Amino acid sequence: MSKTKLTINKNGSIKIEGDFEIVDQDGNVYGLEGRTALGLCRCGLSSNKPFCDGSHRNNFEGESKAFDLPPMKKKLDS
Repeated sequence: MSKTKLTINKNGSIKIEGDFEIVDQDGNVYGLEGRTALGLCRCGLSSNKPFCDGSHRNNFEGESKAFDLPPMKKKLDS
């Protein structure tokens, strides 16, 4: 399986590229019609959620910079 890459765009969408499947909260699969790259809405303004339709332009500021998460907490054995 190929690696999937997500890019958090400055003041914009999350770009997803690679081999992926997108499902809703009920497990229903979105028909992506063979796309291997697309934008996911990050601002909440899209009328085509979860996909980006460009509605964020001039209405959204959300710059993200990469950082390291803290180590995962170990689960206690019960």
